Amino acid sequence: MTNLVDRPTSPRGQRRRDQLVDAGVELLAESGWPGVTTRSVAERANANLGLIHYYWGGLPNLKIAIARRVGAEVFDPVTLALSSTTTVEQAHARLIELLAAPHDSRTARLTVEVIAGAAREPLLGEALREALTETRAKLRAWIKRVHPSAPDGSETVLIALLDGMLLHRMLDPDLDNGEALSALSQFLPGGPPSGATGEASP
Repeated sequence: MTNLVDRPTSPRGQRRRDQLVDAGVELLAESGWPGVTTRSVAERANANLGLIHYYWGGLPNLKIAIARRVGAEVFDPVTLALSSTTTVEQAHARLIELLAAPHDSRTARLTVEVIAGAAREPLLGEALREALTETRAKLRAWIKRVHPSAPDGSETVLIALLDGMLLHRMLDPDLDNGEALSALSQFLPGGPPSGATGEASP
């Protein structure tokens, strides 16, 4: 029987859970959902196979935990980056920085796999919807602070903009997104920040 110190409520138990979820995320990025099995996750985390059943009751709930971790990994950096701005001009500049950032193939693969999994498995879909709902709420609050008269739904358009750009750059890493960066000046009132020309930041 598993020692009490390994239970989820203990610090050691939480560390083991995190290690298993981290291993699952790594495998998901490398091989997609088919590569995420109880055995492969346990081996990658150098953990006892029984811990997956102990903590999650089996693979389905572990996959939900992995999907939630991916959602946080994909959405939280964007939310934090934008939430640190306080003016429309700063928001324009930060959005341009996000779109001009170097292509991240790992994030792109994780995003695609989580979306594909959500389409196939209702429980994964529910986990992704929860992550998106939380992200939209945070962005809605930020937009209302920066631009109080922005129309409702702006946060959804913003997420779609960033996700769409991620998809295009995943399919075509050499994409010149200069035109897209120029068009971004139309997203929020006030025009592009001083010096913004649609060129990617160095």
